[in-house]
Amino acid sequence: MSLKMAGNAQENGCPDRELARPAPAAGPASATRSSSVLTGMKKHMHWFGSAVAVVGIFFVAIRLRDYSGQIDFKGLGSELWWAVGVCAVAYCIANNLMALGWWNLLVQFGAITPRRWAIRTYGISQLAKYVPGNIFHLAGRQAMGMASGVPGWSLAKSTFWELGLLAISGSMFGALVLPLLVPWLPMQLGIVAFVVAVAVVTAALAVYFGRAAVRAFGHYVSFVTLSGVLFVCLIEMVFPSAITSPSGWIVLCSAYIVAWLIGLVTPGAPAGVGVRELILVFLLQGLVGESELLLTVVLGRIVTVTGDFLFFVTSWLQKKADATAV
Repeated sequence: MSLKMAGNAQENGCPDRELARPAPAAGPASATRSSSVLTGMKKHMHWFGSAVAVVGIFFVAIRLRDYSGQIDFKGLGSELWWAVGVCAVAYCIANNLMALGWWNLLVQFGAITPRRWAIRTYGISQLAKYVPGNIFHLAGRQAMGMASGVPGWSLAKSTFWELGLLAISGSMFGALVLPLLVPWLPMQLGIVAFVVAVAVVTAALAVYFGRAAVRAFGHYVSFVTLSGVLFVCLIEMVFPSAITSPSGWIVLCSAYIVAWLIGLVTPGAPAGVGVRELILVFLLQGLVGESELLLTVVLGRIVTVTGDFLFFVTSWLQKKADATAV
C-alpha cells in the first residue's frame, strides 16, 4: 500500500519525501500576533470596566438629586445629619465585607489573588449597580478581572455563588420577620429557626466545599446584618419611640434585610430602588408611623448611595495591585 501511495505521489509530481514532511511550527510572528491580540483584549476590558464605573457615578448623582427633592432639609436637625454621615461611613466600611466574601469565592474556585486587588476591583465596579439593568456592576467586575489575568470561568462562578450566598443569607432573616406576618408566632421560635439555618448552611459549606466558602458566607451574613443595624439606628433617630424592646430591634433589622433581598433579586431594579421601599412600607405598616418610615427609607437610601460612593472613591485611590502577584 505504501508503494502505491508513493507511486501516486510521483504521478502527481510530488516527491514521496514531502508526504512525511512535518507541518511547519508556529513562528515568532504567530506568537507575536497572539500576544498583541491578548494585550488588545485586556486593554478593551480595562476601558469597559472604567466606562461602567463612570456611568455608575452619573447615576449615583441622579439618585442623590432625586432623594434630595423628597426631603425638607431645613426641617431636619444637625444631629440627624451627623447620624446619616456616620452611618454612611459605616456602610462604606461594611462594603469591605462584600469584597472579602468575593475574594474568598475566587480562592474557592482556584483564582488566588491579593486581597487588596480584590477589594479595589470590587469597590470600583460595584457602583455600576445603580445603572438600570442591575447587571453592569457584575459585567464590569468580570471585565476588570479578566483584564488583570484572572480566569473568566473563576470570575463567573464566583459571581453566581455570591448571588446565591447573598440570597441564602438574606432569606434566613425571614424567620425573624414571621411575627410581623403571623402575630401569634413567638419571636423565640424565629430566633431558633434562624440559628439552626445558619448552623446547617455553615456545616454544609464546610463539608462539601471547604473553608473559603464558609468564610465567604460569614462575610455576607455579617454585611446584611450590619446593613439592617444601620437602618434601625436611623429609625431610632427619626422615631425614638418606635422601638420599645430588643425584639423590636430584631424585627426591624430583619425586615430591612428581607426588603433588601427582594430588591436584590428583582430584575431591572437598579440596586433594588423602589422595590426595597415598597416592601418596607408593607412589612412595617402599623409598627412605625408612615411619615417617619418614609423619611427613614429616604435617609437610608442616602446612606447606602453615599456609602457606596465613598467605597468607590477609597477603592479608586488605593494603589493598584497585580492580580497575579501572590
